[in-house]
Amino acid sequence: MHQQPYDPAAEPPAAPARILVVDDDPTVAEVVAGYLDRAGYRVDRAGDGPAALARAGAHRPDLVVLDLMLPGMDGLEVCRRLRERGPVPVVMLTARGDEDDRILGLEVGADDYVTKPFSPRELVLRVESVLRRTRPAPAPRPPSAAGLTVDPAARRATKHGTELALTLREFDLLAFFLRHPGRAFSREELMREVWGWDFGDLSTVTVHVRRLRGKVEDDPARPRLIRTVWGVGYRFDATGREAD
Repeated sequence: MHQQPYDPAAEPPAAPARILVVDDDPTVAEVVAGYLDRAGYRVDRAGDGPAALARAGAHRPDLVVLDLMLPGMDGLEVCRRLRERGPVPVVMLTARGDEDDRILGLEVGADDYVTKPFSPRELVLRVESVLRRTRPAPAPRPPSAAGLTVDPAARRATKHGTELALTLREFDLLAFFLRHPGRAFSREELMREVWGWDFGDLSTVTVHVRRLRGKVEDDPARPRLIRTVWGVGYRFDATGREAD
């Protein structure tokens, strides 16, 4: 069975971020939660500090929208306690525009500050901005096709799970082919795109392709993966089928 080329679009979508909205005003909490829900987030709500800490303990949020003026335990104390448990982004809400309040909120760990009254759409944009800054980007999946896999970080290549002994230039060439299956490249393009050389002896590309074939092809004399495209250069065929 032939392994299909890696298609990033086939990756399962990332789970939506979980947002905890903490506000003692039910109307404000409902409006904010509604906008965030329509923006695609999972939303939890709490009306006071202890409830917020309990909800955060039960379901760790990816971000907290936190009102500063809460009954009993104010937002600054809630923010402190949340930060004691671990890093979690916080967007602070307040009805006061005093600069000291904003500074204090940022000092205890708030990542952004929105003063009431505010536009719910603006708040959603602030949430999106904070999440982009604070959420780690997903690690890219190592390119793979036809039983071949490369791990750029480890500089490691395998064929059906067995490690290949590749030189640095052979590794870079294989990684490039795996990222661009089905496209024909001239030797000039390979020299420039793979190794960053704007000039040089094109025969070095031919030599590296021949050596790479010797390590990845089942029969290097009849290559099925790295095909010669006459008059153009080379193409990586992820299906590995016999040529017509």
